Amino acid sequence: MSNFKIIFLLIIFLISMNIFAKKKKLEEQIKPYYFVMLTTGPNRTQDDSTIAEIQKQHLANINHLAETGVLKLAGPFADDGFWKGLMVLDVATYEIAEEIVLNDPAVKSGRLHYEIKQWYTSPTMFSKK
Repeated sequence: MSNFKIIFLLIIFLISMNIFAKKKKLEEQIKPYYFVMLTTGPNRTQDDSTIAEIQKQHLANINHLAETGVLKLAGPFADDGFWKGLMVLDVATYEIAEEIVLNDPAVKSGRLHYEIKQWYTSPTMFSKK
């Protein structure tokens, strides 16, 4: 076998190993998070000023969760459908996630309801580049 072929095969091998190593690292980082789907709640009869106050408190709560590192992702949906928004929480258990959600002013008031699912992904998916 010529030196060129040996070097070429060695380069291909090293590139393949590098790709495999990166893929393995990502798989090793996978951990559980809690995906929270916020939906239309059972009590949406508040007057406009009450709705504005609930929303103000809801956003303050979201900001607090983000500042403490518990909230990894959040946002509302663009339409006015049944699904209102979502959150991804980085906590140890379902019970902690539910406690956080139940303390949200919009959930407490009944404007929002929720469903929580354990969800697995890599923390690098949330990293800022």
